[in-house]
Amino acid sequence: MSNTMTSRRRFLGTTAAAGSVALLLPGMAHALTDARARALIDQVVADINRVISSGQPLSGMIRDFERIFERYADVPIIARSALGPDARGLSGAQLNAYVDAFKGYITRKYGKRFNEFKGGQVTVKDARKVKTFHEVRTTVKLRGEAPFEVNFLVSDRSGRDLFFDMIIEGISLRLSEKEEIGAMLDRRGGNINQLIQDLRNAG
Repeated sequence: MSNTMTSRRRFLGTTAAAGSVALLLPGMAHALTDARARALIDQVVADINRVISSGQPLSGMIRDFERIFERYADVPIIARSALGPDARGLSGAQLNAYVDAFKGYITRKYGKRFNEFKGGQVTVKDARKVKTFHEVRTTVKLRGEAPFEVNFLVSDRSGRDLFFDMIIEGISLRLSEKEEIGAMLDRRGGNINQLIQDLRNAG
């Protein structure tokens, strides 16, 4: 695999793992619009660019990344999607523990890679409705590489405007993590509690 493709896939994880803010209060009846979807990603991109250009040590960047992820990501949706059908069989306590462990895993896994994106820049291009969600396109420029496009998927089905996935060159964050989580669960013979413990130490 080329260095360019590797960097782009890492950017997918790092940025995507950064998603989910409420632009309107929960319960408001207005349907999600292109403008609201774009405004959400404008905020996501602004925070990402701020961390990339901050010049702080990696430990500080990881802490900032965790705050971005908690603020902007629809973590429960991403986590349940990564686990797949097995999520439906979890107790409430197990689901909460799994989502929390998944959040920490994603934060550590991708937050460590922020150093690779110093000097890079993300620019929002446009937004459009696709089926039941909105797609916001951005252009990513990393040092020494040609610009490439990243698509953010935004929905308000959780009651807020949230970023729930990101697509780059046909690669979905949720599907990529579904493969990772599925492999981890298989190694544990389908034991969810052991998977949760593994996630707490992974990344």
